[in-house]
Amino acid sequence: MQGLPNEERQRLGALLDRASQEEVMARIPQFSQVEVYQAASAPGEAPAALGVLVFNMERGVCLAELGDFLEFCPAVRPFDVILANELDDGCVRSGGKNTALELARRLGMHAAFGLEFIELVNGEDSKGFHGNAIFSRWPIRRAKAVRLPEQYNWYFDRQRRIGGRLAVLAELDVAGKPVGVGTIHLENRTHGSGRQAQLEAVLAEAEAMFPGLPVVLGGDLNTNTFDGRDKDAIQAVAGSPELQRRCLEDVSAWEGCLPAAEKMGYRLLPDRARPTRRKPLPGGGCLELRLDWLLVRGLEAGESRTVSTRRADCGFAPPGSALAAFAGEELSDHNAVWASCAYRTE
Repeated sequence: MQGLPNEERQRLGALLDRASQEEVMARIPQFSQVEVYQAASAPGEAPAALGVLVFNMERGVCLAELGDFLEFCPAVRPFDVILANELDDGCVRSGGKNTALELARRLGMHAAFGLEFIELVNGEDSKGFHGNAIFSRWPIRRAKAVRLPEQYNWYFDRQRRIGGRLAVLAELDVAGKPVGVGTIHLENRTHGSGRQAQLEAVLAEAEAMFPGLPVVLGGDLNTNTFDGRDKDAIQAVAGSPELQRRCLEDVSAWEGCLPAAEKMGYRLLPDRARPTRRKPLPGGGCLELRLDWLLVRGLEAGESRTVSTRRADCGFAPPGSALAAFAGEELSDHNAVWASCAYRTE
């Protein structure tokens, strides 16, 4: 995806002092594009079930270690599709790499990347691109970027960005069988009603793009059960076992996006209340949340599991690998979610 010089990025960002994100984004064609990478080959036959992984990769900062995790962790395999959030392209913080492309090449997978934000804080960024990606062992027939209704203007945040939340939808050719997939990133800086409006926009686009097809959607839906800006709410939840149960067991009662998906015929996975996000707290420690989901329709959802990305749980790392040498606490602040999605037999 073609980058913009920093001077141009900053000029466009300055327009946000008097114009909306929508108006400024309309001047940047990359926000409506999907960058597609087609790998050299694909499996010859469709499997009885697709292995699908949801994974917020926290900007791809630990790219070599993430690659090792995906290649060697038995709990995330087999996977045919990865629905990924938070991957950088041309950001200093992640080594200036096109993290989605490098990961696709390492895994031998097809990929589709959509631009969520252009970062403005670091003028040394070659692109400052940040977005979501679909990885697939199967060719990508077509792909589309779906801009979500704005719930927060990130230009006025300390991170200072052009852009807004995004889903990427793609139709895959699974040995002649079409399957619709999508990676979704909903807003954390809003309440449940805002996230519901965003997911309903994605569901409507999926209806239009994949009529009659089996569909698997997923990603970081940011189902906190509170507004992520609300420090008082975060502290209240951190200090209350009852509110923590709300964040893990009673999410659907507080986050309307989940029952909205069920109403459209989607099954939610994982169906066991396991935390998928470790949110650091100012005084130390972390708040465990349930943010990452798979939405499955037209396929039989089978086994599902939540897979830790803590270094202490990566004993499978081969000696001499980047993952074995990793000294950090975690590869990502999110766990991965894996599920088996089988074709229905008539």
